[in-house]
Amino acid sequence: MSAQRIASLLPAATEMVCALGLADRLVGVSHECSYPDFVTALPKLTRSALPSGLSQAEIDAFVSARLRAGESLYTVDDALLRRLEPDLILAQDLCEVCGMSSKDIDGVCHTLPGNPRILRFSPKSVGAIHENLQLLGRATGQSEAAERIIADARRRMAEVGNRVGLLPRPRVFCMEWLDPPYCSGHWVPEMVEIAGGVDELSRKGADSVRVRWDEILAWAPQVLFLMPCGFALEDIIPQTMRLPSLPGWSDLPAVRDDRVFVVDANAYFARPGPRVIDGIELIARCIHPTLDWPAIEPAVVRLRTKACECCGTRFFCRTAAGCWCASVTLSDTDRKRIAEIHADCLCPNCLGSYSARRLTDLAHRPS
Repeated sequence: MSAQRIASLLPAATEMVCALGLADRLVGVSHECSYPDFVTALPKLTRSALPSGLSQAEIDAFVSARLRAGESLYTVDDALLRRLEPDLILAQDLCEVCGMSSKDIDGVCHTLPGNPRILRFSPKSVGAIHENLQLLGRATGQSEAAERIIADARRRMAEVGNRVGLLPRPRVFCMEWLDPPYCSGHWVPEMVEIAGGVDELSRKGADSVRVRWDEILAWAPQVLFLMPCGFALEDIIPQTMRLPSLPGWSDLPAVRDDRVFVVDANAYFARPGPRVIDGIELIARCIHPTLDWPAIEPAVVRLRTKACECCGTRFFCRTAAGCWCASVTLSDTDRKRIAEIHADCLCPNCLGSYSARRLTDLAHRPS
């Protein structure tokens, strides 16, 4: 008998369940499950030990210390899990950092009614992601639907490969963490290969690891993707502001040619689910922009490095999806005045200081 009550502790697995047309069988999900949007209303079975509001460096230090101490980064609400009575639990054994592993719930499972089955996903390649979908399809009686999804993904991958096959393959670096920098691992290097790039700093089929900044400078990527694991598009951009201050940043070919891209890591790269094929097409569009690619939803922002005319600080300017300076409180008159004085944008600190001075002046103006 196929599973009827599914508890998913893995965002990618939740996406697979929904792609198979089984959203109505989900009884609970992890706190990180966010797609499709409606799953956020389902009961949350997990919590993160990570404090909110930390920088990338602080997150890295917290996670490292927690793992050294043998402590999990996640907890499961075992009482809620028992009440929901799932007959199928979806978990993972790939990465202790990215999500709750199945070993974290093994102690709970023997207390659950009905002896639920546990599917443990640990994909390290695009092919293994498809195998996970096949496994889920068999467990839920949806093998034909799983095969249709896989066939479509393979067709689209073949189309990308055919289009970029004879084109030059630029040097690419996918940064899966920003501070300290980590290379890409598992299935992401394969995605880059299919999309027509080469990333020699990556670890195909293996864990992402720290890389030294001088290694990145030596590789001199022509296209740079910023995709920190666990971050959505708009959450990544504030974390990038320190990058232009790194030594040699402006010498990178990707920076000189304005080919630095922030991509939605959660949607298309960090989660080994059905949308990985969208991520491959997204990378291909950025690597080979002269080709005519099908449109996809906004999932990438190009960042251009500039030098502030006031203080000389290097900073990112967004060339799409709305500039950060639009959020600074300035009148149209003030913006026009700044444009007359300065030929280009000011950095966030200088423009913010200008805005603060103007507000102070207004507050002390005689009525």
